[in-house]
Amino acid sequence: MRFLEKYRDAAQKDDMVFEDCGNVPSDYKDRGAFDSDPGQRKVCRFKVEWLGNCSGINDESYGYKDGKPCVFIKLNRILGFKPKPPKNETLEGLPMLKYNPYVLPVQCTGKRDEDKDKVGNVEYFSLGNYPGFPLQYYPYYGKLLQPKYLQPLLAVQFTNLTMDTEVRVECKAYGENIGYSEKDRFMGRFDVKIEVKS
Repeated sequence: MRFLEKYRDAAQKDDMVFEDCGNVPSDYKDRGAFDSDPGQRKVCRFKVEWLGNCSGINDESYGYKDGKPCVFIKLNRILGFKPKPPKNETLEGLPMLKYNPYVLPVQCTGKRDEDKDKVGNVEYFSLGNYPGFPLQYYPYYGKLLQPKYLQPLLAVQFTNLTMDTEVRVECKAYGENIGYSEKDRFMGRFDVKIEVKS
């Protein structure tokens, strides 16, 4: 996949632009005021290996040839946005989410009641193998200050979808400052239709 090329090690070699921000989720990376020094800000490296089965390293079909498709999720770039993860106790109704205070969690489930049993096992791959977005990649400082900014990716692999049936999957980000609207179906979430042929 072409969009993953900028996440390969070869594209992140310049230490004047990129820095290692750790292999585990951590707090926001403050890079100064938005209107102070006119110079560029460094950006965190993101290793494609963190995408596990969906990295394309061992499977260039990203699971599709085996009926175990991968979907890649990223948040839109919003200048200065700091996603606020929910408190652990607010996730009690979502037992599949592995909690970390430095991760904005995402969960993918069946969209409609009739889809819930057809989704099967869902695996998530990202930094630290948490199902979501690590905070050290935020805030985003804009194209002028961070022209090489890499949005953190979350790879989601569906490993045993019901075959020969269209399944609607909804993936939703959970955060204190993420809104949802019935008028804007893509605000804080998205859904996709997947059908695996036998």
